[in-house]
Amino acid sequence: MSGQEFFINRYRELGWEYAPAKPMQAIRVNTTNARREDIEERLGSQRIRLKQIPFANNGYWVCKSRVSVGATSEYLLGLYSIQEAAAQIPVTFFSDLRGKIVLDACAAPGGKTVQLADLMKNTGAVVALDIDRQRLTALSNHLERCSVKNTIVYKMDARHASRLQIKFDRVLLDVPCSGNFATDDNWFHRRMVEDVERNAALQREILEEAAKVMKDNGEIVYSTCSLEPEEDELNIDWAIKNMNLRTESLNISYGEKGLTKVFGKKLDSSVENCRRIWPEKTQGFFVCKLVRRSDA
Repeated sequence: MSGQEFFINRYRELGWEYAPAKPMQAIRVNTTNARREDIEERLGSQRIRLKQIPFANNGYWVCKSRVSVGATSEYLLGLYSIQEAAAQIPVTFFSDLRGKIVLDACAAPGGKTVQLADLMKNTGAVVALDIDRQRLTALSNHLERCSVKNTIVYKMDARHASRLQIKFDRVLLDVPCSGNFATDDNWFHRRMVEDVERNAALQREILEEAAKVMKDNGEIVYSTCSLEPEEDELNIDWAIKNMNLRTESLNISYGEKGLTKVFGKKLDSSVENCRRIWPEKTQGFFVCKLVRRSDA
């Protein structure tokens, strides 16, 4: 059996019938720097046709463009960011961000970091970590271009975040993952279950460290662009059962509830509070919000 057949059979067992997908390019307006209406007008005058993303308040799909949306003066001035549609979702699930101390544990290349600062209106502080020096350069450039003023960047493995000796109000875990076929034409040929299991183990280490540095009344938002349950629902089930965390319901109609039965294994019923997005106009995505259990 080929790698593609193997994974397609897995998806069928999880309740989704495979279909090739090519996500539409998307942008997100940085509302600290610009108004949505102005961006619509300015890009429209350059024959860039946009369509509002229904689940992203400040997001647009790029339906047609004669020029690269990464080469306009509006982009270079930081008025908007190029950010995949589903990737705009996780940051919006934090209950309140202004004035908070936030950890972006796996930050590069910085799309969600800029989005955090935008929603915070440059108040409070964002501590952004990544282990790749080249990716940190891209992150720093992105922050500078978008006039972000409240963010500190560290070259650090998220598994060592407690060395900062800071307790955080909010923790964003957009963890390293296996990705999915929608954004990588060679994905089925490159990936094996062993890769998925290795990534899942790394993600659990990062989750465990995040719980250590989160304040008692804090929030964790966990996300991946993986379709594999080992990196998604199974990790959240593990966190619920081993880390005194619980899920919170997400106010979004897009996508599907998290799976509570995976390959014959029954998971905690609250895992359905997570959101699983199968590829279509957007890439595949998984997101979940975790808080400390009140009886912990």
